[in-house]
Amino acid sequence: QVQLVESGGGLVQVGGSLRPSCLASGHPLRDYAMGWVRRAPGKEREFVGVVNWNGGTTKYADSAKGRFTVFRDNSKNTAYLQMNTLKAEDSAIYSCAASHYCCDERSEEYTSWGQGTQVTVSS
Repeated sequence: QVQLVESGGGLVQVGGSLRPSCLASGHPLRDYAMGWVRRAPGKEREFVGVVNWNGGTTKYADSAKGRFTVFRDNSKNTAYLQMNTLKAEDSAIYSCAASHYCCDERSEEYTSWGQGTQVTVSS
């Protein structure tokens, strides 16, 4: 089972950018599709985006399209979530997750999860 650790969250102003990353260990990242989800206080967990094993295929939630990009560097065993033009409603804990299949939005399709990194967008 792959272990995942996120980093790169933080505090940013509306309109700014952040790039959380997800470092995998215990198993090569190239064997997994990598997804990102988020959970804001008082809200359900929400799918953000996913990238297939080689970066050639991606899928995004409507809220992320045009602003967020999911990509990966298998040589570094790391997946990334580039977030641009951030809005206050993007504030949440962002977690990465690994799946043997791509590209599903459903949480039950992901077998390993990171602990998450906090993203706060201030207005």
